[in-house]
Amino acid sequence: MSNDTAVKSIPFSINNNNSNRKDLKIVAAVTDQMGSDSDRDEMGTLQGDKKEIEAMTVQELRATLRKLGLPVKGRKQELVSTLRLHMDSNLPEQKETTTSTRSASVTIKRKIRNREEPAEDDCINSEAYGIENEEKRVKQSTKKILKAKVSSKAISKERQSLTKTGKQQFQSKKEASSTISSEVLKTEEIISPPSQSEPWTVLAHKKPQKDWKAYNPKTMRPPSLPEGTKHVKVMTWNVNGLRALLKLESFSALQLAQRENFDVLCLQETKLQMKDVEDIKKTLIDGYDHSFWSCSVSKLGYSGTAIISRIKPLSVRYGTDLSGSDHDMEGRIVTAEFDSFYLINTYVPNSGDGLKRLSYRIEEWDRTLSNYIKELEKSKPVILTGDLNCAHEEIDIFNPAGNIRSAGFTIEERQSFGANFLDKGLVDTFRKQHPGVVGYTYWGYRHGGRKTNKGWRLDYFLVSESIAAKVHDSYILPDINGSDHCPIGLTLKL
Repeated sequence: MSNDTAVKSIPFSINNNNSNRKDLKIVAAVTDQMGSDSDRDEMGTLQGDKKEIEAMTVQELRATLRKLGLPVKGRKQELVSTLRLHMDSNLPEQKETTTSTRSASVTIKRKIRNREEPAEDDCINSEAYGIENEEKRVKQSTKKILKAKVSSKAISKERQSLTKTGKQQFQSKKEASSTISSEVLKTEEIISPPSQSEPWTVLAHKKPQKDWKAYNPKTMRPPSLPEGTKHVKVMTWNVNGLRALLKLESFSALQLAQRENFDVLCLQETKLQMKDVEDIKKTLIDGYDHSFWSCSVSKLGYSGTAIISRIKPLSVRYGTDLSGSDHDMEGRIVTAEFDSFYLINTYVPNSGDGLKRLSYRIEEWDRTLSNYIKELEKSKPVILTGDLNCAHEEIDIFNPAGNIRSAGFTIEERQSFGANFLDKGLVDTFRKQHPGVVGYTYWGYRHGGRKTNKGWRLDYFLVSESIAAKVHDSYILPDINGSDHCPIGLTLKL
């Protein structure tokens, strides 16, 4: 059901930065392989009598380690061992090992420093989605990786080497240096800065499971369907204000349509009034001749949904047929009937700052929408799409523990999501296709969450169980900018 069309351009924005990823590992500049003059003076004193190290206070040890560019975490004995390891590795016949050890140590220190800069999870406008405590994460990851691994492994090797002869000791030093280097790589998986051009390819999560992976559409989307296979491609996007999006000039709808070749586009949070619709229609892509708009009448310039299609629907309805209810006054639902399915485009109400709409959300909205879906399913399968304003599982949010009482991740909302939609036969297509993949669709503007991939998965394609096996691809397009959400798509075989 896809065909090429000549189109006018609606400005969108996409990240097309393909510059090479910078090498973020920083190695200290040294005057020679033994370090700076001050370092050599310090080491000369320590090499004279190792017992002086044992007599140093924790504060003195940390001050010395900090001066040498070494980690300062841990108890006194661990600090002593780290300093002795560095002292021994700077012996003249071990200059090569010293360079590796020093570089690894400074690398670890810099990586920790980079992550200790304050960072918070973002809010959706005034509806707070929680604040992150990055320092806690750094403390936990540092204790787990550096203390447990570097101290217990590298330092134990250093102690064993004290009983060996010169050649054996040198070999042990190389092994210890190698151990530290390998631990830097493991640490980098958790606390290294993300790729600046494709931050979504970096696994960003406070409590990642060992088998989780970051979603990468370049490698995780299946091949296109064979030519001639009947299918429909639907895309959905919370644009966070359509008029603002249309003012952008760095990307055109023509390019997006040609790249994704979608048949139907669903929009949420258009923030339009009915008086704006006719002017907006004039800017639409040629060939997408069928558009249907629902605008809020209870609060102007708020909410709003739309379906734009190059396939003419059999019928269209607005709301849930409950005249006068909040569901139908805020422009949150448009339903289009096609030959083999109903498509419901919805913008689910946010529970709000202070969770003031939580009760309405779970006791009225979710139940009403669920009943509406079941009624439609009596005649045809249903595709429910849009911003459903719920990160259903911990894998769907960067910081689950820090957002337990944040709108969109409360226990009540997650339970309602399961009970009213998934338990009643709808299938989360992205999670079915990618069970252990971390893919976000929303990143708040306030603290630049998109740059560090600290996001939420709030946008979905849920389908009736009877057509779940026909889903060819359920995907995320994180490279498309222009909103605090990115588009997601569904390819369904017919």
